[in-house]
Amino acid sequence: MKAVEERSSAVPHEIILEGVEPPRDVPAEIFEAALATFLDRRRLDMRALAGELEISRATLYRRVGGRDHLLGAVIWYLTRRALARAYRDTQELRGSDRIVTVVERFMRDVRSQPALGRLLEAEPEAALRILTSKHGPIQRGIIEVLERLMAFEEERGHLKLNIDHRTLAYAIVRIGESFLYADVIADNDPDVDQAVAVIGRLLREG
Repeated sequence: MKAVEERSSAVPHEIILEGVEPPRDVPAEIFEAALATFLDRRRLDMRALAGELEISRATLYRRVGGRDHLLGAVIWYLTRRALARAYRDTQELRGSDRIVTVVERFMRDVRSQPALGRLLEAEPEAALRILTSKHGPIQRGIIEVLERLMAFEEERGHLKLNIDHRTLAYAIVRIGESFLYADVIADNDPDVDQAVAVIGRLLREG
């Protein structure tokens, strides 16, 4: 148990294998310009970004693989940092209580981000495509983080699940998306409290 507890200090790499550094597959100068554009709540226009970087649009696309890929890299970077904040100082919590706390903190953090809010309002289809696609880094990455957190809590002896980690993590993420982006998906008000209640029950019965 001591070794497991000592490993908990390796946050965020314990559950976020990539850590919270910028992505390695996007050139640094392009990523920094795209991140600044996103955080300034401006539309990420590839032509304008290429002009800012003094390269051709064809070169920009060749280096980053397209707008969705670049936006996904920016949002996944910010998501990893939000997950690290949600995980911070939860070492004293155990099992499902720890997982629910991390999920709730993360969802409230995401909902408070003005840049993401602008994207959801101005470009809802693109936003949902990037945020919730199984082929993109965000949904897949969050599922993997939750899988590792479940495994870590089981290793600590604080959690026993009857559902495999992958299935349960996927269900939690899909529930979270449904409530977190309810205004875009179904024209309903986002409800983090309800999402947390459902996820908590699912974990405790899982």
